[in-house]
Amino acid sequence: MSLLDRITIEPGKCGGRPCIRGTRLRVVDVLELLAAGASHEEILADYSFLEAADIQAVLLYAARLADHTVLTAA
Repeated sequence: MSLLDRITIEPGKCGGRPCIRGTRLRVVDVLELLAAGASHEEILADYSFLEAADIQAVLLYAARLADHTVLTAA
């Protein structure tokens, strides 16, 4: 399983937003926890169904979204 396979998007779940492995925990929820200063260990303790690889997957997913070409008018 690749890391990005841990991120799922289902039309009827969480408004089609990316979630972790079919749960209702959204990628953005984990990113916001990390941005607020939560450690990986704290997140894993609070969400017992998560695995360390899920947090890695969230970060990779966000990195891939942020890496896009910006077109400008010449």
